[in-house]
Amino acid sequence: MKKFLMILAVILILPFGRLEAGHLEDISARGTIRIGTTGDYIPMSYLNPATGEYEGIDAELSKIIAKSLGVTIEYVSTTWPTLSKDMMAGKFDIALCGISRNFARAKIMAMSDAYGEGLFGKTILCRKSDAKKFKSVADLNKPTVRIMINPGGTNEKFAHANLPNAKLIVHEDNADIPIQIAEGNADIMITETVEAISWVKREPRLAAPLVNKPFEGTRHSCGILLQKGDQEFLNYINFVLAELRMDGTLEQLEIKYLGRKANAAK
Repeated sequence: MKKFLMILAVILILPFGRLEAGHLEDISARGTIRIGTTGDYIPMSYLNPATGEYEGIDAELSKIIAKSLGVTIEYVSTTWPTLSKDMMAGKFDIALCGISRNFARAKIMAMSDAYGEGLFGKTILCRKSDAKKFKSVADLNKPTVRIMINPGGTNEKFAHANLPNAKLIVHEDNADIPIQIAEGNADIMITETVEAISWVKREPRLAAPLVNKPFEGTRHSCGILLQKGDQEFLNYINFVLAELRMDGTLEQLEIKYLGRKANAAK
């Protein structure tokens, strides 16, 4: 009987112990942290084809997290349509690629504390020659307006919810959509304010006429995505973010990549 109870205790206790410290133990033993990223979102996480390196604020945060753990980064490619499924399947330890914090994700996964507060909101990219045409959602919601969106993310959800009369064009490569707009293959890209600002600087044919007035109800922050259940790992990620916020590193990264004004939060 005593032997049976010991076996039962192992069966019952070990899985819960695994949830408490599994990821930190695995990462340490493996010597790498697997980071899921789409690599298609300037200025968050962008795989530069010229260098083969990831760029953006999330690439910087990835390096800081890996260094704090004493491990190296193993990037795992994912897509916006498969991001949640891949995360829940354990294909990576965390995901960083400009992931919006929202209730839908928080219900099924864990999300870190926020960063980029006050800097994100839905807006548009269009050709500079068309900038005066688009002043509101009503100007976009017309059958003559071709709107290009990437699948699986909040941009697609916004377009379907708010622009039912426009012609929606789904384009798999998010990083290519601004060029498609510039070349006239569509009229509008639904995007985030930080992405719009970055592309206007990169591509002189583009404009973001509504960037200072994001669409109503779309302001949000970003977070690091994790599996549910591993509270110790979530606590660790939040601890890293808190330290970066305290010593000013996070603000400097937001100034560099997201256009935050210096001392705006002070």
